[in-house]
Amino acid sequence: MGIDTERDIEANLQIGPTDHGMVRIFVEGNGIEIPMDFDPDEAVEIAEEIMTAAKAARLIK
Repeated sequence: MGIDTERDIEANLQIGPTDHGMVRIFVEGNGIEIPMDFDPDEAVEIAEEIMTAAKAARLIK
């Protein structure tokens, strides 16, 4: 399985700041909770990667 493998799984995604100055990406689904904390610089890098992937995905359609 990889990033291109389709799955029929529902999950909730929340993104926000923590009270410790980190950015948390929180994934919850099917009885599992995954909190991932990043410093602000890492969060910006992740956001840039998401934007790049979105632009690439638009070219596929």
